[in-house]
Amino acid sequence: MALGACCLLLAETYILTCTFPKGAIINSLVHFNCGNGMGVAHSDSPNYGTLFTEKLSSTIGGDWLATGQRDKAVQKEVTGLFCLQRRPSADDDTSSELQRIAALDESDRQSRAGHHGKKGLGRIARLVVVLRDWANKGRREQQERPDSFLERFRGPDVQTLTTATSSKDTQDKEGCKNRKKRELFVVNPSGDWYYRWLLIIALPVLYNWCMLVARSCFSELHQRYLILWLVLDYVSDGIYLMDIIIRLRTGFLDQGLLVRDPKKLGDKYVATLQFKLDILSVLPTDFAYFATGLNRPEVRFNRLLHFSRMFEFFDRTETRTSYPNIFRISNLVLYILVIIHWNACIYYAISKSIGFGEDTWVYPNISDPEYGYLTREYIYCLYWSTLTLTTIGETPPPVRDEEYLFVIFDFLIGVLIFATIVGNVGSMISNMNATRAEFQAKIDAVKHYMQFRKVSKDMEAKVIRWFDYLWTNKKTVDEWEVLSNLPDKLRAEIAINVHLETLKKVRIFQDCEAGLLVELVLKLRPQVFSPGDYICRKGDIGKEMYIIKEGKLAVVADDGVTQYALLTAGCCFGEISILNIKGSKMGNRRTANIRSLGYSDLFCLSKEDLMEAVTEYPDAKKVLEERGREILTKEGLLDETAASESMEGNVGQKLDRMESSLETLHTRFSRLLADYDVAQMKLKQRITFLENKLKKYNQDDFFSDASDNPLEDEVKAKP
Repeated sequence: MALGACCLLLAETYILTCTFPKGAIINSLVHFNCGNGMGVAHSDSPNYGTLFTEKLSSTIGGDWLATGQRDKAVQKEVTGLFCLQRRPSADDDTSSELQRIAALDESDRQSRAGHHGKKGLGRIARLVVVLRDWANKGRREQQERPDSFLERFRGPDVQTLTTATSSKDTQDKEGCKNRKKRELFVVNPSGDWYYRWLLIIALPVLYNWCMLVARSCFSELHQRYLILWLVLDYVSDGIYLMDIIIRLRTGFLDQGLLVRDPKKLGDKYVATLQFKLDILSVLPTDFAYFATGLNRPEVRFNRLLHFSRMFEFFDRTETRTSYPNIFRISNLVLYILVIIHWNACIYYAISKSIGFGEDTWVYPNISDPEYGYLTREYIYCLYWSTLTLTTIGETPPPVRDEEYLFVIFDFLIGVLIFATIVGNVGSMISNMNATRAEFQAKIDAVKHYMQFRKVSKDMEAKVIRWFDYLWTNKKTVDEWEVLSNLPDKLRAEIAINVHLETLKKVRIFQDCEAGLLVELVLKLRPQVFSPGDYICRKGDIGKEMYIIKEGKLAVVADDGVTQYALLTAGCCFGEISILNIKGSKMGNRRTANIRSLGYSDLFCLSKEDLMEAVTEYPDAKKVLEERGREILTKEGLLDETAASESMEGNVGQKLDRMESSLETLHTRFSRLLADYDVAQMKLKQRITFLENKLKKYNQDDFFSDASDNPLEDEVKAKP
């Protein structure tokens, strides 16, 4: 009852909040006299204020207070948020008034414990604020958050790094804000926006290639819809001009980074042949209309030179689509239809130049009502062109020389088209059925072997059902062979994205380092087991561990029927027998029988691959060993005495290795010290030898100077 009344009061509070202006709603309902500790009710609006006060005093009682006692911790936390005292202001909204009432109610709770109406109002105020905060929190949580499991492996976004690097280089070179604004107009050729623009530019190119020749040959078609053609022509011209501008702003990769310098982008585009063709395609040849009139659409044939954008769109679509074979067939049919269309228009133009009905080969006389309207003219020419280019024949023979030449040219083109159709369609069909043919060849080989070895019918049926399961669930493709051309980093990222849900459930993968994750994912090998198959038996030598991707496995007794536990997707087993845990009574043998209940998809990790991976990551190895010890202890298969002895043996071995290492270091240090003494002695002897030699040299110089002086005196004494 009390809870329902409180909900009603909350609804009325919301109505009053929406009805009255800001800051006036609470003051118009209840005013607290904090000086004497009494709550005096007065109302500027008797209709709402009196009703609100009466319902507070009559409905909020012991039940609500008891509920509040059950949530003391929540009330304390909420009250702590709103205990700040502040001066009322005219600009405060309803939530601010509620917060002040809550603060007043909390500060004066001791002195006004008997007045349940005011205390209930304070709790309602806190409840309203809590509900508002909860709603805002829920709205914030609706925003999509990146997967932490993938973020740890992938790191920051490549585009973010590229943008940061480009921005840093730009700031170092220019250091101006205008530069950053101009960079916003650089188009990434590998982005989705560029691909959508290729679709837009491909439409006018295809329009010009199909309609210009038709309007030039079928003058009635051009004249009947002249305004429409003019509008479409100049719209396509505008798109052509925009495409040239976009090409000037289309980036390219230099050293793996997108170039954003407008000068470099423009220079690269101007230096290409396509720039010259694009300029020729937008030349204003329409000015020739002033001389020839509007009935000469062939003056716009230069628009056909923009064809490269259509081919680029087809190439990118073939790369992006998930059905490349279907797209190739559709693309081939489009090319053939365009060629037939052009040939039909040329046939009609030749017939017009020779004269309609002049002979049996040209188009019949248009004065005949049966052949005198536009639809029949085009369909007849299209029919003739199709028969000729497909080399079916059954067309009127040519009469004039120019007619013979045209038919010969058509037959040559038709032969090439027929050969292209047969070759492409044949290769596409073979590619589409290549997977099925390869899979069927494997089945036939296995069937032939089983028949040759006289395998039982039950076993043969089981093998065939296994193959059927693989084909039905699309598990016939060898993933590692398909991804063998990719680098290890991309292969690991693809494997993590494909098997993300399974890997998230594996405990050893949840907190492991990104490098170990890469190592393990690249070494996983998929295996499929049939219903009733034993994945491992108790006592077998363990050479690999398994991770369940899909399916259910049962830990069974020796009879194969009694189930002890059920393993589902994300569980891993078999690591105990390949970790060589010290003290294990089973050694490296399996400790349980595990059997597949249905078809099960498992990832297999061999002992050699696991040991190679965890060698560089000792923490992960410790986690696996601890988990293995827990399981062995729980099953009573761990000899703690042997484990402790092995630990002591390990410590003794470590001490022995340390002692031998110290002895080796001591020997090496002694040798080094002896070498140092010998070198020092040799150095002293060499220094002594040099000193003696220097003294002797100085003495020789002294005596030579003394012997030279008497000779000089005798020379000076002679007259």
